[in-house]
Amino acid sequence: MSHSTVPRSAGEAKNPAKTPAASGDGDGEGERNGTRARSRDRKRAGRLSLRLRFRRDRTLLLMALPAVLLLLVFNYIPILGNVVAFQEYDPYLSENGFVAIFQSPWVGFEQFERIFADSAFWHAVQNTFVLFFLQLVLFFPVPILLALLINSVVRPRVRAIAQAVMYLPHFFSWVLVVTVFMQIFGGAGIIAQTLRQHGIEGFDLMTNPDTFKYLVTVEMIWKDAGWGIIVFLAALSSVSHDLYEAAAMDGAGRWRRLWHITLPALRPVIALLLVLRVGDALTVGFEQLLLQRQAVGVDASDVLDTYVWWNGIRNQDFSYAAAAGLIKGVVGLALVLTANKVAHLMGEQGVYRK
Repeated sequence: MSHSTVPRSAGEAKNPAKTPAASGDGDGEGERNGTRARSRDRKRAGRLSLRLRFRRDRTLLLMALPAVLLLLVFNYIPILGNVVAFQEYDPYLSENGFVAIFQSPWVGFEQFERIFADSAFWHAVQNTFVLFFLQLVLFFPVPILLALLINSVVRPRVRAIAQAVMYLPHFFSWVLVVTVFMQIFGGAGIIAQTLRQHGIEGFDLMTNPDTFKYLVTVEMIWKDAGWGIIVFLAALSSVSHDLYEAAAMDGAGRWRRLWHITLPALRPVIALLLVLRVGDALTVGFEQLLLQRQAVGVDASDVLDTYVWWNGIRNQDFSYAAAAGLIKGVVGLALVLTANKVAHLMGEQGVYRK
């Protein structure tokens, strides 16, 4: 008798579990093939032509275009003007100051030699770093402490009012800030007048060169510390409340929760802002110091920014000021790269990844 089907072998009949359908090998193989196909699709998507990628991302590119143009016009194109640091630039050689760059004589590193031989330059550098270290020690931790304080407030309405009051001074101009401090700590201020009414000789902190660096730091804390808490509050808002609840159930008190949960959550943000602050070490407040320059004298208030302004704008020694500004930019770049490298060694991302 003939049969339409071919009989299975004895081994297959005795061990049906070893067949592909019964063992599930076919499903596993299909899943692996699907994974490979998806991987190939992702690779093909990564190898899209420039035209296709532009069509895909044209909306995002158009949104970013104004910001890119602003950076080009105000940040990158002016870098080309640093060429005057190697010239004896005279804007009056031509009716067009830009054309005068090509007509000014080339002097090489002569401007830099003048700067390094100028004692006023080194005094400005010293004042700059003194103010930077004071602001790093006294000013940088204040936004962190304020953010922790506000985050510990339970009632949202009280928290919102406290935050608004703290960052409101950020919108004041430095003219108003200096005026407020003058009305409080000046020779004719509230404190001095109150002391005189009680037979005590008044004081004038606004004209005291010895305490000027501390006064400048306090002014900056009052003006900008409240604004800085926004970044840290944003980082704290991403911390899950389940972590605090689990730690509280395990017996952790307020300080232990702060040390083991809150501060580790802020660590990446602190590292990033610290790198940026170190990179901005040579910029310690131009307008703030210029407004108080006459009251305390040049020796106490002269920093690199005011030094460049005085030589470049007031004395119209443009090449000399450009050389000083170029030195400041190079040193600032070296500082931010070094600080970012230290952040990487500490396990943090910093400004950019490795």
